[in-house]
Amino acid sequence: MRLENFLALTHATLVNEPCVNTFENITFEAKKVKRGDLFFAYDEKDIELAVLNGAYGVVFDKPTQISDTEIAWIKVESIDNALTRFLRFKMIEKEVVAYECNEIILKLSLQVITQTNFLTLSGDTRSIFKSLWNIEDRTTILFCPALNDKNIFATVKTIPNAIYKPIEIMEQTLFETSFIYDNVFYERQLISPFFMPYLEELLHLYTSLKINYRLRKFTPIEHFEAVFTNKNFEPKDFGTSDRVLIFEKNSDMIDAEIKFLQKNANWATIVYIIPHTCKYDKAENIFIYNNQEDIMGILKNNNFHFALIVGVDKSILNRPIINQTQLTLDF
Repeated sequence: MRLENFLALTHATLVNEPCVNTFENITFEAKKVKRGDLFFAYDEKDIELAVLNGAYGVVFDKPTQISDTEIAWIKVESIDNALTRFLRFKMIEKEVVAYECNEIILKLSLQVITQTNFLTLSGDTRSIFKSLWNIEDRTTILFCPALNDKNIFATVKTIPNAIYKPIEIMEQTLFETSFIYDNVFYERQLISPFFMPYLEELLHLYTSLKINYRLRKFTPIEHFEAVFTNKNFEPKDFGTSDRVLIFEKNSDMIDAEIKFLQKNANWATIVYIIPHTCKYDKAENIFIYNNQEDIMGILKNNNFHFALIVGVDKSILNRPIINQTQLTLDF
């Protein structure tokens, strides 16, 4: 990689006149730097070690002391933005096709095994860069604009609307589903029927693009996540308690999840615990909280079968929650 090309692609500024003009590889870890590498200094404390290990260039976005004038010192406004610009060129070069989706579809896709020329993006800018830099030409990418920068890709497509093959639900509880798709039976998957429309969209994308895939056992995806507890709000095994806390960090999901619970658990006593900053449709048993202490107070002072808690995750409980063993409990 030539220095002048990197500067042009990233809109960076070269602050000295180095002896080097090319780089062998890009790295983010100082201890892994080899002679000829271009080092991205997320932490300026790592620069000294990177230079000692043979870095030919240092990319930085914070005030930095130049210690070796023979190598290239490259100033950028933001390292993440520079990586995004650089990746965009790489994606054009590799003729990558990108599809955007919402966060739930993305997290479901992360649990599906697919062929190597289909990739679901997840992680921060550094991990995204590592995932994309050496991918195959014409790889299909699935990403969520709410989680990763859309500017990585020159062209972004949406998932086709028409449903090619519907999912046939054979048996369900609030948090577990047995279903058939494309003549394959998936028994007692730990996925709520609430997520079936999202899964249907994802499977339709695979089918439309002729992507080979294999579903494995689903695990909770940090949305509409059920934690069975005792009266002291200590976690119990899946299905072994009649008191369930349902955590949802994304406030945009409130109305849909309230409607789902009202329809599918109309026999139950349900409370909805919502942050004061959120907008929501009116419903019975809605409690507003300002902080996490309010949440625990509401839980302790009310009888319920299910409590939908919005805006936080299960870490608010006092005791660490281990992975729950799947059992059966029909509702």
